[in-house]
Amino acid sequence: METEPAGVQLLRDACKKRGVNGIRSLSRTFRIYDDDGSKYLSREEFGKGIHDYGVNISEGDITEMFSYFDKDKSGHISVNEFIEKIRPNMSDGRIKLIEKAFQKLDVTGDGVITIEDLKRQYEYKKHPKYISGEWSANRVYKEFLNNFQQGGVLDETVTWKEFLDYYRGISSNFDKDIQFDLMMRNCWKL
Repeated sequence: METEPAGVQLLRDACKKRGVNGIRSLSRTFRIYDDDGSKYLSREEFGKGIHDYGVNISEGDITEMFSYFDKDKSGHISVNEFIEKIRPNMSDGRIKLIEKAFQKLDVTGDGVITIEDLKRQYEYKKHPKYISGEWSANRVYKEFLNNFQQGGVLDETVTWKEFLDYYRGISSNFDKDIQFDLMMRNCWKL
C-alpha cells in the first residue's frame, strides 16, 4: 500500500481545526479553484487551493500530494474523489449509527430523505429562524436538506450516500468513537 505524503495529514489537521464544517469548507475552496468548471483540478489549481486553505507546505510537498491523488497520471484530479480520499476512514460502529439516523429520518423507507419524511421527524418549530418569523416551515426543511447536498445540486432530497458523506466529514472532528456516538445519539435521539 502506498504511503500517504505528510501533506495529506496536514490538510486533514487544517480541516479539523475548522470544526464540523472543515471538510465542507475544503470542498468549497477546491470547487472555487476549478476555474474551467470541469470538476477536475490541475496541479496549479490544486496548489492554489492548498495555500488559500491555509496549509503552508512547500511546492515540492504539493507536487508530491498531487501525484498521490492523481492515480491515473492524467495531470488532473477529480474534486469529488479528492474530498473522499482526504476524509479519514470511519469505524463500523460510526457507520451503523449514521445508518440508524438515516433510517429514522427516512420514514417512508424508500432510501431517500424528503421534505415529507422530515415533516414526521424534524422539529421545525425549534429552529431559530422559524421562531423569529424569518423562515417558513417549508424553508426550514429545505435548508436542512441542503446541508447534505453535494456539488451545488439542490434537489430537496438526501440519499444514503449524501448523508453518509456529510457525517464522514463530521466524524473527522471526533477522535474517539464514544464522542461521535454521544453526538449522534443526542442529535437524533437514537
